[in-house]
Amino acid sequence: MRLLHTSDWHLGQTLHGFDRSAEQQFFLTWLLDQLVAQRIDALLISGDVFDQPNPSAEAQRQWYQFLATARLQLPRLDIVVIAGNHDSAARLEAPAAVLQPFGITVVGTVKYDASGALDTQRLVIPLHDAHGRCAAWCLAVPFLRFSDLPRRATATPAPPPAAANPTLFDPPHRELPATDAGYVRGVAAVYQQVTARAQAVRKADHALIALGHCHMSGGQVSADSERRLVIGGAEALPVEIFDKTISYAALGHLHRAQLVGQHAHRRYCGSPLPLSFAEVNYQHQVLCIELNGAQVDSIQPIYVPRPVHLLRIPAQPAPLATVLMQLRELQLPPQPIDAPPYLQVRVLLTAPEPSLRVQIETALQHQRVRLARIETTYAASAAPAVDNYRSLDELERLLPQDVFAQLYQTRYATQPSAELLNTFNELLAEVTAADFNSAAE
Repeated sequence: MRLLHTSDWHLGQTLHGFDRSAEQQFFLTWLLDQLVAQRIDALLISGDVFDQPNPSAEAQRQWYQFLATARLQLPRLDIVVIAGNHDSAARLEAPAAVLQPFGITVVGTVKYDASGALDTQRLVIPLHDAHGRCAAWCLAVPFLRFSDLPRRATATPAPPPAAANPTLFDPPHRELPATDAGYVRGVAAVYQQVTARAQAVRKADHALIALGHCHMSGGQVSADSERRLVIGGAEALPVEIFDKTISYAALGHLHRAQLVGQHAHRRYCGSPLPLSFAEVNYQHQVLCIELNGAQVDSIQPIYVPRPVHLLRIPAQPAPLATVLMQLRELQLPPQPIDAPPYLQVRVLLTAPEPSLRVQIETALQHQRVRLARIETTYAASAAPAVDNYRSLDELERLLPQDVFAQLYQTRYATQPSAELLNTFNELLAEVTAADFNSAAE
C-alpha cells in the first residue's frame, strides 16, 4: 500500500502582498500527476489547507476542484484531511457529509458526548489498498486548542451545561488546563484514546497511521513563515504522545521537512511551496510511504518543482552602491510558469537613506521582477533596522511576546530578562484561559 503525505498548502497565501494563486495551482496540478504516477492509495493532508480561517473564493475553488479531479482520476483513492491552526476547523469540516461518500474524510474538530467522553470513532478512518481491502487505519487528530482538550479526570465527570443558542462555531464547554503541563497531558490523552480505538478495530497486519498538526519538541522552525503555537509559553509536544504501535506519524505545521528527533517514522513533510524568503535555499517536498502489512518498507521524498523563484540580492547585506550594481546586472533564472520572481533586496547602510526605494526601483526598471521587500541593516549595529511600518503578513505573525520584547527594547535599549519573559508568559496564560472561560459561558 502506498501513501502520500503532504501538509501546509496555505492556499490563498500572499507574499508581501503579491497574489500566489498561479503557483498554488501549479503545485496542485503537479500533485495530481504524482498521485497517478506513484500509484497512491491514500492521500494524507496534515492541516493548514488554507492560509486564513476565511479563505478567498479562489482558494476554495482550487481546493474543491483538486478534490473532484483527484477522485475522477483515481476512483479508489482515499483522502484524509485534518484542520491546522490556520484553518477554520468548522468551516473546513462543514461539507464533510457531502465529501464522505466519495472517499474524502475531513476532520476539523474533536467532539465529546454529554458525559465528556471523546468521540473516537469519527477520528479513526480505514484506508484501503489497490484491491479495495482495508489495509491500514488513520488516526486523524486535528490541531488541538485549549477548548478541544478533555476535562481533567474525575470520579464522576459532570455533563457540560447546554448552550442557549448552540451553533457550529460554539467551543465545547470543558475545564481548561491551567498549566503548560496540563496542555501536554490533554493532547496526550486525546492521542491515547484515539490509539486505543484504532487498536481495537485493527487486524494484526493493519498499519496505524497518525495524522497530526502540532509543534513537536526539537522541531526546526522556518523563520518568518510559521505562526507559532504558543500555549502559555510552551510550544512543543514530546514524541512519546505517539504510541509505539503507530507505524508512521504524518505531521503538519513546521514548513521544513524533518524527522521528529531521531525517529524515522515520525515526520514533517514540510510545505510544498516556499512561504518566506527564509526558504530560498530549501528544497520543498512531499513524502511517499510504502507499507508492507503493518510495517513501513520505505519513505521517499518527491521534490516539488519551484514554479516561481525567490531571490535574495545580495546573499548578505552589502553597501548600496554594490547592491545597485548587482541589481542592474541581475540575470534571471528560467521558471516553469510565466511569472516574475520575487525579490528581497538587502542593503547595508551607515545612515538613513530617504531615496532608498527610488534608487532600487530605478536600478530594476529593466528587470522583470517583483520587489517584495527591502531589508536595511546599519553597519554600527550589524542588525536589521526596525522598519517604520510592517506588512499585513508580518503583523499577523506578531505574538504578544514579540510586542512586549520590542517595546522593552525600545524603552530600555536591552532585551528583557528570562525571568521577566516567564512572568509575562504566565500572565498571558491566565488572560488566555480567562477569555476561553468567558467565551464558553
